[in-house]
Amino acid sequence: MKKLAVVALGGNALLQSNQTGTIDEQEANAYATAECLVKLLQRDYNIVITHGNGPQVGNIMLANTAGNKLYGLPEMPMDICVAYSQGFIGYIIEQQLKNVLEACDMDRDIITIATQVLVNKDDRAFQKPSKPVGPFYVKEDADKIKTETGALFMEDSRGRGWRKVVASPRPLVIINKKTIEKIAREGHIVIAVGGGGIPVFYVKPHKLQGIDAVIDKDLASALLASQINADKFFILTDVPKVCLNYNTPEEKAIDRMTIAEAQDYLDEGQFPDGSMGPKIKAAIHFVEHSGKDTIITKTTLLGIDNGGTRITLV
Repeated sequence: MKKLAVVALGGNALLQSNQTGTIDEQEANAYATAECLVKLLQRDYNIVITHGNGPQVGNIMLANTAGNKLYGLPEMPMDICVAYSQGFIGYIIEQQLKNVLEACDMDRDIITIATQVLVNKDDRAFQKPSKPVGPFYVKEDADKIKTETGALFMEDSRGRGWRKVVASPRPLVIINKKTIEKIAREGHIVIAVGGGGIPVFYVKPHKLQGIDAVIDKDLASALLASQINADKFFILTDVPKVCLNYNTPEEKAIDRMTIAEAQDYLDEGQFPDGSMGPKIKAAIHFVEHSGKDTIITKTTLLGIDNGGTRITLV
């Protein structure tokens, strides 16, 4: 039986920080990412792909606001913006992965699933929004938008500017997880939990409803990986390995660490929430609930022996 892997794509899988986000740019990035994903297929894995949507959903929100101001179009809530992003990002990944598969003489169906994720409407995250979305702003522009709209902004830990922050509740249940697992184990490629999933809650028994939030993509991916019994969880980012004392003269790359060590480093403040922190938390969640490994690495190192940082149970 083939192994099953969940691969959480980083934001740079579709959009680089120095790009404007044209469709040509996103398709080219998706194609390069797909070439790396094929390495896992060639190593006898079935795969489920998840992805972020921070830049894209931010642009959707900007278009939303502009359409309202210029033409009186009704603004859509955050859950609908996430659903929009799942559709168009899934389409780009599907198409470019199909192109790469055909170039490699491989035949797999690729299915994008608009994925709802259950959250608790009373999650404390709604009292303290912390999830960055959308483009980076200089402080003056962020302050102006805050005054006009009441939106909250946070300075990026890597000095790239200021971004809007929204609530990021903990994901509880991946809806349709059984179908996602079934399709993937049959050998098809599934794209799911885009942008962390569409956040929903039960407004009353038997009635789901969307809620204004963005779920962390890596944590939702870890939950999905554990709930579908994945054999491996890959978190792709823009650095080859997790580092201690990142971006300082004492920077040190980590080849392997246990979840106990990872938690200690978190507690020390080595992995900030606005940077590597959510990925480490997601890795810990998957390893704790599955006993299997998580690997955090750069997209180009996917499927390479000893590539990236391996997080293990012991």
